[in-house]
This record gives sequence, structure tokens and C-alpha cells, in this order.
Amino acid sequence: MDVDPTSQLPLHAQVEEALRRSFADGVLPPGSRLPAEDQLVERYAVSRTTIRTAIQSLVARGLVEIRRGKGTFVTQPTITQELTELTGFVEDMQALGREPSARVLDRRLVAASETVARQLSLQRGATVARIQRVRLADGIPLSFDETYLPQELGEKIMADDLENQPIFSLLEQKYATPLLEAEYRLAAVASHGTVARALGMEAGSPIFLIERTSFSANRRPVDYERLYYRGDHIRFVTRLARRAPSGVRAQG
Repeated sequence: MDVDPTSQLPLHAQVEEALRRSFADGVLPPGSRLPAEDQLVERYAVSRTTIRTAIQSLVARGLVEIRRGKGTFVTQPTITQELTELTGFVEDMQALGREPSARVLDRRLVAASETVARQLSLQRGATVARIQRVRLADGIPLSFDETYLPQELGEKIMADDLENQPIFSLLEQKYATPLLEAEYRLAAVASHGTVARALGMEAGSPIFLIERTSFSANRRPVDYERLYYRGDHIRFVTRLARRAPSGVRAQG
């Protein structure tokens, strides 16, 4: 698609549409790097300002991302994940046909903060295991996971190969700790330095935060997580049943 200076459509919108067609046609597939700015200026015979405006619009739509020092890349299609049952990252990505992987950033024993202690039914300051990982789908960083476990169980988990063994699987299959239910709390937050660096984002960028506390038998909390998901790569959906208003009989 060439840019038409006589069109009523602004030049930047025409460039944006041309690039979007390149994505859809597979000329620029997900993960590929866009041509350099100079090349785009020459290709479409427009100004740098026009190219930059088109790129920023594509960024806002989540179709491309700018990686500092590397260039502008076509993003992966947004992943839609259902929140209908307790599942782990590996299970979720495999169900979607994605290749999951993990990169461990840190694992250590720490003193439980008030929040961590409350979620794990421990005393504040009690020793807990903290594991920080980046979770990837098809090689693209998707989430930063911070997992807290009670000390005895956590010390065992920390010794395992956490880049290849999901914590849920280890709990259930290796350490006989079935996960029966969980509480989820979702919020939209600004990514702080640690999370932003781990996911290759600008600090302050909006991001999904899921706090999840998983319970074993007798409603014993065994796993508390803070899961920071890139909002430009994933969306969450669920289905809710309507509770009949008080005093209204169900139709039979």
C-alpha cells in the first residue's frame, strides 16, 4: 500500500494502515523488527514526524513495542486466558498452544512482610522462601512472578530446577501437597523498576497484578504469589452466573 498525498486520510494514518497490513499478511510476522526509521521515511516518502506518529499509534494499540537500543518489534497476538479454574502458567500456555519457559532471577529466605504473613497464616517476620521468576511464552517475557512459600516447603522447592519444573507440579507430584482452591485479587498497577526491567518495559507502564493465594487440604495456605502480567500481551476473561434476586423463584 502506497501513501497517497491527495487522500483525506492523514499521512500518518496511511502509514499505520500500511504497516498493519504488513503484519496481517505476514510480511512482518510477530517478533520481527520493523525497518529503521530512515528506511520507512524513504519507503513511504514522508517525514520523520509522520513515521514517528504512526509508530506511536501502533504502540498504543499494542501492535508493536519499542525495545531500547534494539528497535521496534511486532508484538505477539494478545493471549486470552480464562479465569475459571486454578491452573499454573505452564498449563495455561500449553492449553493455548504456546511454548512456556522460565528464567529464575532470585531464590532466597526472607522475613515475611505483614501481607505475606497474613496470606500464609504466619507470624509477621517468620522466615519464608521467596522465588522470583520471569515467565515466557514463545520466548516473549509475559509475566514476572514472585512466589512465597512457608520455610520448610520452600527450602525444598528452592533446591529444584525451577526453570524446567513448575512449582504447582512440584507441590502436587513431588511433595504431596494437593492444591484444591485459590483466592484471586486483580488490580491494574504501574510497573516498578524490578518488574519493568525483568519484562523489558518502561518503568511506570501499566500492568496487571494478580495476587493469588493457593490452599491445600483443610484450607491450609501453601503458596502466595504476586503475578505481574504485561497488559499488552494478555487479557483475562471469566464467566459469571447471575444469582436470582431475593424472593424470586427459579422458573421450572
